[in-house]
Amino acid sequence: MISQDARNLKEVSTLACPSIFDELDWRELIFQVSDVEGFKKLTEAPQSVYAGFDPTADSLHIGHIVPLIALRRFQLAGHTPIALVGGGTGLIGDPSGRTSERTLNTLETVETYSEKLRGQLEKFLDFSGSVSNPAKLLNNYEWIGKMSAVEYLRDLGKFFTINWMLAKDSVKSRLDREESGLSYTEFSYMLLQAYDFQYLAEHHNCMLQIGGSDQWGNMTAGCELIRKKNAKEAYIVTFPLITTSAGVKFGKTEGGAVWLDPEKTSPYAFYQYWINVTDQDVIRFLKYFTFLSKERIDELEEAKKNDPDTRPAQRALAYEMTSMVHGKSAVDEVISASEALFGKGDLSAISLPVLESAVSAAPTLEVDSVDAIPAIDQLLADLKVSSSKSEAKKLITSGGLYVNNNRISDIKYRPEATHLLHGRLMIIRKGKKNYYIVKVK
Repeated sequence: MISQDARNLKEVSTLACPSIFDELDWRELIFQVSDVEGFKKLTEAPQSVYAGFDPTADSLHIGHIVPLIALRRFQLAGHTPIALVGGGTGLIGDPSGRTSERTLNTLETVETYSEKLRGQLEKFLDFSGSVSNPAKLLNNYEWIGKMSAVEYLRDLGKFFTINWMLAKDSVKSRLDREESGLSYTEFSYMLLQAYDFQYLAEHHNCMLQIGGSDQWGNMTAGCELIRKKNAKEAYIVTFPLITTSAGVKFGKTEGGAVWLDPEKTSPYAFYQYWINVTDQDVIRFLKYFTFLSKERIDELEEAKKNDPDTRPAQRALAYEMTSMVHGKSAVDEVISASEALFGKGDLSAISLPVLESAVSAAPTLEVDSVDAIPAIDQLLADLKVSSSKSEAKKLITSGGLYVNNNRISDIKYRPEATHLLHGRLMIIRKGKKNYYIVKVK
């Protein structure tokens, strides 16, 4: 069932709570705050707030969604969000949370990644002049790329002691590893991120930074620099690093990260990631990632208890997240494909990319042409649908075999070109949910 609450992120116009602190607090998103009372007082009036996103790949992944959506929450509360693409810091590599040094990318690669990230960030925030507080999209290469080594040492390095930097967890954890250590390049990252905050404070009156809890050390460095150079108090808020109830890092699958780019993670696979969230995690994730109200989330929690088999909370979460990232039409097609695969819709109405994604894990037989597809009993044996031709015939005569959702009862059935979906696919279903694919090259 489609969630009635699902909508495009930019259409969301209200928060559940009157203040941004209360909004983040009830959603259990606040992990650390540099000064709670100072943060509350600061945000009584409209402020600029920033989060940084380093272009270490050609796409953001769902691990970036919490700060992204948090920027949107700030915008809804009347504040001005700044999405900062790390075109400069991305050339260095953040050591936070890593056990070894990142591979340094070329300037051209980082510039390409930066442009792709810009396009994804624009999906989440309102940069238009139609609102009184349009978001800003900046790239720190604009100021870091112009800085000389002498300027770095004189204008940044002199404000920090080695002792202070060595005390940070992101540094200490790497110094304890003899096999990897910490290069001076990575060691300098903290000062560059601090300079970002100080630059934004000076040029955009931004006194508030948000990010993951692994960024606490880098973020406090920014507060320290602003205090020493500008004689002002800046504030930081971090969000918890999210893991599943099983202790697995959020956003990781056997196939790797879950990306926002549909070319890297298809909308179908994206939807399936959320639909497979456990009962132990789903309510927490609804708070973290969606704009659903307290009342709606409470309703879904009750529905989860009363009717766990239909997974109402997971369906709402999957719809909200997929429509947010890929749009309503994409998520509607994904749901239609899911229903069609279970015999509740027309498979031919589903686009080829969605179909291929939906059945990508199924056993597959590739042939050069439709004429190369063997007779049905042999085909079932080749695909391991049945262990023998005689077992295949028994399956057919018992009515348990479907081709493209059409029940096959003729043991002499042989597919024709018109039987292929989009001229390429034939989806064989045994029973309710066992799938096998024939793909024409």
